[in-house]
Amino acid sequence: MHQPQDHAYPTHWEADVVLRDGGTARIRPITPDDAERLVSFYEQVSDESKYYRFFAPYPRLSDRDVHRFTHHDYIDRVGLAATVGGEFIATVRYDRINDQGLPAKSPEDDQAEVAFLVQDAHQGRGVASALLEHIAAVARERGIRRFAAEVLPANSKMIKVFTDAGYTHKRTFEDGVVRLEFDLEPTEQSMAVMRGREQRAEARSVQRLLAPGSVAVIGAGRAPGGVGRTALRSLLESGFTGRVHAVNHAFPEGMQRLQPEEVPAVRSLREIPDPVDLAVIAVPADSVPDVVRDCGEHGVQGVLILSSGYAEAGPDGRERQRALLRQARSYGMRLIGPNAFGLINTAPDVRLNASLAPRMPGAGHIGLFTQSGAIGIALLSGLHARGPGDGGIAGISAFVSAGNRADVSGNDLLQYWYDDPDTDVVILYLESIGNPRKFARLARRTAAVKPVVVAKGARHNGTAPPGHAVPTVRVPDSTVAALMRQAGVIRVDTVTELIDAGLLLASQPLPAGPRIAILGNSESLALLAYDACLTEGLRPQSPRVLPSAATADDFRAALAEALSGDGCDAVVVTAIPWVGEGAAVSPADSEGVALAAALRTAAEAHPEKPVTVVHLAMDDLAETLAAPAPAPAPAPAQAPAPAQAQSHEPAAPAGDEPARPESPAPASARPTEPLQPPRPLQPPHPPANRARPPRPPGPP
Repeated sequence: MHQPQDHAYPTHWEADVVLRDGGTARIRPITPDDAERLVSFYEQVSDESKYYRFFAPYPRLSDRDVHRFTHHDYIDRVGLAATVGGEFIATVRYDRINDQGLPAKSPEDDQAEVAFLVQDAHQGRGVASALLEHIAAVARERGIRRFAAEVLPANSKMIKVFTDAGYTHKRTFEDGVVRLEFDLEPTEQSMAVMRGREQRAEARSVQRLLAPGSVAVIGAGRAPGGVGRTALRSLLESGFTGRVHAVNHAFPEGMQRLQPEEVPAVRSLREIPDPVDLAVIAVPADSVPDVVRDCGEHGVQGVLILSSGYAEAGPDGRERQRALLRQARSYGMRLIGPNAFGLINTAPDVRLNASLAPRMPGAGHIGLFTQSGAIGIALLSGLHARGPGDGGIAGISAFVSAGNRADVSGNDLLQYWYDDPDTDVVILYLESIGNPRKFARLARRTAAVKPVVVAKGARHNGTAPPGHAVPTVRVPDSTVAALMRQAGVIRVDTVTELIDAGLLLASQPLPAGPRIAILGNSESLALLAYDACLTEGLRPQSPRVLPSAATADDFRAALAEALSGDGCDAVVVTAIPWVGEGAAVSPADSEGVALAAALRTAAEAHPEKPVTVVHLAMDDLAETLAAPAPAPAPAPAQAPAPAQAQSHEPAAPAGDEPARPESPAPASARPTEPLQPPRPLQPPHPPANRARPPRPPGPP
C-alpha cells in the first residue's frame, strides 16, 4: 500500500444528521480512543447481524480487529461511526482496493470496499442510508470513484440501502454472495434520494416537537408568575390533549401536585414513570446543562429552551450556546432556542401552546415561523385582531419562534410545511439566512405547492443579529432580494404586510393573471389602489367609482359585473361609510354587515377570482368578512369555495382610462397595500386542504 502523507484528523467530516424517525445522531471519524466504545457496540449487536457482516459466526472482536477498526490513515482506510449519547449505534468503513480486490498499492486505484454494521435497536431509522451518503462524500474527497460491497442474499435490508441510494450500480451473484458495484458520482436520482430522505427526516423531527404526547415544564415555580409558570399556564389553558408535568428541584419533598392547576409535580424527570416527548426548560442558563443531561438520560425527544443568557449575551454566551447544542445532539434530541418564545399547534387532537403567548390562537391554515419573540407577539396579536380563527381567515396551523435558533430553523419548518395538509400558506420572519443555498432550494420547492411569504429583518450589511451564532453568509440586501425572487417567494417589508399577504393567500384563490378591476364609492381610494397596482407591475382597469351614497345592493351589482367579465383576474373593492340621504338613519355598525353580505353574495358566483376590500372607518365590515361565513340554508346549494384561478382572455377596459402609464407585469413583485391594508373576503366554506396551482407572475 502506498504511504499517504496526511494523517490529520479530518474535523470537517463531523456532522449531525436527522434520522428517519426524527431523532438525531452524530457522524464522525473513528479514532484510536474509540476502542472501548467499539467493543461495547459490538457486544450489543445480535449474532445474526454479526453473521451478515462477517459471513460467519463472530461472537467477539479480537484485539487485532479492534486495533484495525480504530486505526485509520483517513485516506486509504476510513471508518465513520454514528453516535448517540457518545456511544456507537452504527459504523461504516472503506478500504481502498485495486482491480483484483486486493489492498491498493497506488493512489491511482479509485475503488474501495465498503461495509456497514448497525446496532439492531437502531435498524430501520435510516442510519445506514445517512452513513452511506457521508462515506461516499468522504471517498470522493479522497479520489475514490467506485464502491464495491459483498452482501449475503438474506441481508435484504442492506441490499435495499445500496440499491435505493440512486447511484449507477451493477449487481452480480457468485459463490452465494451478492456483489454490488456502484459509481459515486452523484446522479439526478441519487440527489433526489438524498433530498427526499432529508425532507422526510427533518419534517418528522419537527412533527415530533409539534405533536408531543407528553410535556414536562422544567422550572415551573411554586408561585404564580415567572417564565416557567407562564408557559405551564399557557399549556393548560390551551386544552393540550397530552400529559403535563411540572418539574422543579425546589418543590418540597412529598409534594405531588402543583396548585391551583392540579398538575402532577415532581422534583426531577427521574420521578416521571412515563416517557416525556417534549421538555420546556425555563431555568437559569447555568442550570440548563444539568437539565438537558437529565432530559437526554430520560429519553426526551426534544427540548424547548426559553432561558436566555446565551449568544445574545456576548462571547461567553455564544460558547455556552455551542456547548448546549453539542450536548442536546449527543442525546439525539432536537432543540428549539435558546431564548425562544415557544411553539404552538392548533390541531384539535393536539392543542399545544408551549409558548409565552397570552392566548391560544384560533385554528386555521397559516404556518408561522419567526426568530424574534417580539415579532412573534406582533404577528399573533395582529392575526387575533383580524379574527379569532377557528373557521375565520386569521387562524394558524402552527407557530414556532426559535429565538437564537441554535438548532431548529426556518429551513426545518419549510421541510415540515412542504407536505403538511393543514398548512396552506407559510409566513416567515427571518432576521438572517444561515444557509442561503439550502433556503433557496427549500423555499422554491415549497412555493411551488403553497405560497411562501417572507419578511427579512435585521439588515445590518448581511450580519447576523445578536444571538444568532450560526454561520451566516454576508450578502447585500439586493442579493437577498434576488435570491427570494428566484426562489418564488413573496417578499414584504413589514409585519403588517406579512399579515395582510398571509390572510389574503389563506382565504383567496391565486389570480390567473395581472388584470385588476377596481370599484368602490371613493375616488381617492380607487386611484390609490390604481397607482399601487401600477407600481407592482399589474394591469389595472379604469376604476369604477360608485356614488358616495351607494347601497350594499349597488356594490353587489358592480362586483358581480366586474367578476363576470373576461377582462379581469382579480377585483379590489374600496369602501367608505355611506354618505347621502338616508345614511343617517342607517347605523354605522350595520352598514358594514350589509355590505359584507352583498360582497359575499357576488363573490360566491365566481370563486375562481380573488376579491380584496380596502376600507376606511368601517371596522364592522372587516370583522364580518374575517368571521366564518354563515351556514348556508338547506335549500339550493351554494357555489363552492374559491379553488384555483382560471385563465381568461383580456378585454378592453370599461370607461375612460386615466392619464397614467401602464406597465407590463414583472417576473416577480412584492405586494404593497394601498392606504389601508386589504381585508380578504372569507370563502363560504374554506376547505381543509386547498390544492393550489403554480403561482403566476406577480403577487396576488
